[in-house]
Amino acid sequence: MFLDLALRYDRDARRCDLALGDDYDLALDETPIPAILLSIGLDRRAAADDPLPEGRSQFLAPASFSERRGCAGDALDPYGDKTGCRFWLLDRAKQTETTRQLGTFWLEEGLAWAKVETGEPAEIEVAWLGAGILGYRVQVQDESVMLSRRVEA
Repeated sequence: MFLDLALRYDRDARRCDLALGDDYDLALDETPIPAILLSIGLDRRAAADDPLPEGRSQFLAPASFSERRGCAGDALDPYGDKTGCRFWLLDRAKQTETTRQLGTFWLEEGLAWAKVETGEPAEIEVAWLGAGILGYRVQVQDESVMLSRRVEA
């Protein structure tokens, strides 16, 4: 069973915010949707060998701690688990099969918690919806989220 603070997704702004109930208290959500949205929406720290979207690397420019992003809360995790998804590394990607496969891999990595929590891995589908639009659907148990992101065509 899941129990998280409820999130409301604003399609136009492409962001989430906490949801309030009728009594103006924070609303609770018993579905895996908030966990899915956080897993996709938070930036997981890039690995040392991941090329950064700006095209910079540790050999070409001074390395900055923030260039590789990552959730600040990861520093507090006693098991070294990482939060979020490296999907942000596709910011300057081209519309190729490799990009689609990387997106699938990074979503699977970010949603690995689903197998631990439910006994079943998250179902993930990633496909090109049109020129420069990578769509993806994530399902955990009976709840699903469908989103998309733009890449260079």
